[in-house]
Amino acid sequence: MARKLPKVDVVIIGVGWAGGIIASELTKKGLKVVGLERGKERKTEDYFMVHDELRYALRYEMMQDLSKETITFRSNEKFRALPMRQYGSFLIGDGLGGSGVHWNGQTFRFLPYDFQIRSQTIEKYGKNKIPAEMTIQDWGITYDELEPYYDTFEKMAGISGEENPLAGKRSSKYPTPPLKKTKAMELFTDSAKRMKLHPYVQPAANLSESYSNPDGISRAGCQYCGFCERFGCEYGAKADPVVTVIPVAQKTGNFEIRTHSNVRRILKTGKKATGVLYTDVTTGEEIEQPADIVVLTGFVFNNVRLLLLSNIGTPYNPNTGTGSVGKNYAYQVRKGNAVGFFDKKEFNNFAGAGALGMILDDYNGDNFDHSKLNFIHGGMIILGQTGQRPIQNNAVPKGTPTWGADFKKASLKYANSTLTVGGEGSSMAFRHHFLDLDPTYKDAYGDPLIRITFDFEDQDREMSKYLASKCADILKEMGADHVDYMQDLGPYDVSTYQSTHNTGGVIMGSDPSTSAVNSYLQMWDVDNLFVVGASAFPQNAGYNPTGTVGALSYRAAEGILKYHDKGGQVV
Repeated sequence: MARKLPKVDVVIIGVGWAGGIIASELTKKGLKVVGLERGKERKTEDYFMVHDELRYALRYEMMQDLSKETITFRSNEKFRALPMRQYGSFLIGDGLGGSGVHWNGQTFRFLPYDFQIRSQTIEKYGKNKIPAEMTIQDWGITYDELEPYYDTFEKMAGISGEENPLAGKRSSKYPTPPLKKTKAMELFTDSAKRMKLHPYVQPAANLSESYSNPDGISRAGCQYCGFCERFGCEYGAKADPVVTVIPVAQKTGNFEIRTHSNVRRILKTGKKATGVLYTDVTTGEEIEQPADIVVLTGFVFNNVRLLLLSNIGTPYNPNTGTGSVGKNYAYQVRKGNAVGFFDKKEFNNFAGAGALGMILDDYNGDNFDHSKLNFIHGGMIILGQTGQRPIQNNAVPKGTPTWGADFKKASLKYANSTLTVGGEGSSMAFRHHFLDLDPTYKDAYGDPLIRITFDFEDQDREMSKYLASKCADILKEMGADHVDYMQDLGPYDVSTYQSTHNTGGVIMGSDPSTSAVNSYLQMWDVDNLFVVGASAFPQNAGYNPTGTVGALSYRAAEGILKYHDKGGQVV
């Protein structure tokens, strides 16, 4: 029988960006909060002098142990799903701070179009522009309504950046200046401007200078070491929950973190959550933590899985289109890339930062005319300089032998003479893309794994080819002597890394019949349960999701405080 602990005001499941932000905001208001994190404790000192590409980038030191819990995947309902036994398409973080510790720091605001995509697409192009099987929907909130929360997140994290000429209006400038421009970035900027495009320096959670945020947290500037993605930052220059919001919550004395605590069920009576049941990973003991409010702040797969295991909400049925838990799983289409090889130019590709680069949004959202195109939306185009580490980077032109003397010669020739311009494409929701519990495979505790049903569509193929051709045009303008770019997008491959930008499954909206949570990420069915994260996205935009997750987390924290004061559905 589980050991039952004294009740607290709030229990948070997962202490990453969403959990850390909510803990910070609630504890500052005096609420007693317990944060349950199934991974281990983390601190900045853990990363001193450990720029170890093999340990972190290839052996996945910070990721979930797939031998104990993984996902299963199938491309459509005709096939039996099989478990992902080694990391490929995406990486699932584990430990205090979650994926917020090993992210690159690329921080964007979604476009105003993204939040009203269905209504604005129909208004401009008519209903027939949206395929019958595409289930995109408006978010139930507008960009203008979310803008103040973007601003709060950026000031907390100290985001470095400059104005995006094609973005929504800002209430204030970025809190710190943009990162330095490299030779490659300057070449991209000059070329893009000649093409009448609108480049800007990528917004970054890698600080361009020392900064103190509104909570009094001070951090040092980026060293441009190039070890961001899949690594923790030993300087604290990359904003992550462990060096920003978690210390603020701890300082109040109202926040208790319990690591190695794997939540297996949300408990409820009638239409109220009563707490959670978790297993102490170190001892195997089952523990019940009662709470007045439960906040689910895990990664997409964990949020959906825990709701389904707890019988909360109606599971999505792709055959009838009913139900909302598991609905509208979407990804990020990052195949529209081009690689340029320069015979007479060299660049310092080894140096960089996780969010160092140039962006343009001329082909993102609805910033260009789609009337004669066989897709909607698009994606940003990026030249990134994240730091090319030695093991994972070895670009050579197509047609080069894959081993031997000619391979070595080309590798040496182009080691610092290669640039990639890539398209980060949106991912639209489709009726037959969803998450549910696998009927066959279980985790180490005997609970069903989460199952993904997903594949690329004609929408993705057309968009990727379009973006790839635009990327190739830019590289040619930059003077590349040889350009390779994607010609056709094949089936989705779960074994090859693409991005960790999984979204959907507990989507937000204004209608309980088509969404799981409201605009404060409060469950329609259980009003003292809030589900926070990219699981709320009804579809994915042409940007990295973290900035929007941060903004939604601040809004959710506001909603939780309103609920704590008055109860009922928060409006």
